[in-house]
Amino acid sequence: MEDERKRLREEEWKSMIPVNHRLSLSDFPSDFLFGVATSAYQVEGAANEGGRGPCIWDAFSHTKGKIKDGKDGDVAVDQYHRYKEDVDLIAKLGFRAYRFSISWSRIYPDGLGTEVNKEGIMYYNNLINYLLEKGVEPCVTLYHWDIPLHLDETMGGWLSESIPKYFAIYAETCFANFGDRVKKWITINEPLQTAVNGYFTGVFAPGRCDRQSAEPYLASHHQLLAHAEAVSIYRTKYKDLQGGEIGLVVDCEWAEALTDKEEDILAAGRRIDFQLGWYLDPIFFGEYPKSMQERLGDKLPKFSQKDKDLLKNSLDFVGLNHYTSRFVSHKTNKDEENYYRAQEATRISDWENGVIGEKAASSWLYVVPWGLRRVLNYIAQKYNNPPIYITENGMDDEDDEISPLHEMLDDKLRVTYFKGYLASVSLAIKEGVDVRGYFAWSLVDNFEWAEGYTKRFGLVYVDYKNGLARHPKSSAYWFRRFLKGEDGKNGKEN
Repeated sequence: MEDERKRLREEEWKSMIPVNHRLSLSDFPSDFLFGVATSAYQVEGAANEGGRGPCIWDAFSHTKGKIKDGKDGDVAVDQYHRYKEDVDLIAKLGFRAYRFSISWSRIYPDGLGTEVNKEGIMYYNNLINYLLEKGVEPCVTLYHWDIPLHLDETMGGWLSESIPKYFAIYAETCFANFGDRVKKWITINEPLQTAVNGYFTGVFAPGRCDRQSAEPYLASHHQLLAHAEAVSIYRTKYKDLQGGEIGLVVDCEWAEALTDKEEDILAAGRRIDFQLGWYLDPIFFGEYPKSMQERLGDKLPKFSQKDKDLLKNSLDFVGLNHYTSRFVSHKTNKDEENYYRAQEATRISDWENGVIGEKAASSWLYVVPWGLRRVLNYIAQKYNNPPIYITENGMDDEDDEISPLHEMLDDKLRVTYFKGYLASVSLAIKEGVDVRGYFAWSLVDNFEWAEGYTKRFGLVYVDYKNGLARHPKSSAYWFRRFLKGEDGKNGKEN
């Protein structure tokens, strides 16, 4: 009976993306922004060049046993030296925007904001100017997991109540130097991952893993306050003059109740609270979700009235990173001090007679297009339909040293993935969700954090053995056709 329920739930939500849906550029508003995304540590390289200081990922990736293939981001895919080549690729593929992150320690090598690194400013000025020359809009993330190592070693990084102040200094330097040309700013990328994987499981830098401590909640709290400080500075000093917008990027797996039992519905709701609500509730409602307060107690920091005032409506848009979904059912645990157990929920992807979607390379990633439509509608309904940019969406292949290049470039499943997820976005827009843009993750294969170079998310294949040569995959060419309007509604099928 339980397997049958699972099968029926899967079929119900598969039907949300019509099988015969012909995806077309005309399914999206004329001003809808299509782009690609990367992050500094994953692609830049030049770790010891241009005045850059070390970040926590330099130390973490150089620690034996932390990275699956034992490699690091010292060179990555060398975008620092090859940015023009990569920007040319973005333009040729037809994307109108590039979301990249700035390396904090390339601007302030020690993170303290005492002396700006002019070489770092020059590098990002050159990148931004070249993007604009090629007709590609720069969309900048200020923090993508690479806090300067000095701040971590001297004051505990995101555990310090002083960190929001230093982040605000860094953010203002970026607004002042780049904001005349950058019109879309993101303060922090996926604070959930920094908090949970950096300060709970320890699989990400800085690698802290006292699983009974309050550290992940403190790290989250300070990230929220840092975000709010940066937004306040931007709105007070720069927004009117520069005409840009600023937001926060959250990540969320959709959690679909396994059955229509109340306990499963509540469990799915808690799962989303512990992802989205953790960050959006304080901004929109002034408090952490009640489900978190009840289960975490004193481990969850409190907001002062000053904090609440600073956080209130501190975003112009929600950035959403979404890759996959799970069925969720209720599961009772005695140890509620553990982040996952406190949710009283278990995530289900496969069972004896079914699976939620086709499997990608990463253990956590299944192809579930309908989940994106669900999470978009959830955000619209709960948070009064804020503007949304999908800031990451994509899937990975396993690195394969044996298969010939032409086989690695023929990424059929990734094409299917993008078709399904973009169809899901178009349907959400038709239902009234205010989605304004979509960024595919990622432009190029790159350093995939704890997985090293064993996973490939790129639209463009990077040949690590032959000078980091770039080779567009089938998915890249699919996007080029799609973005040129060569689709089924105009006589050519995608």
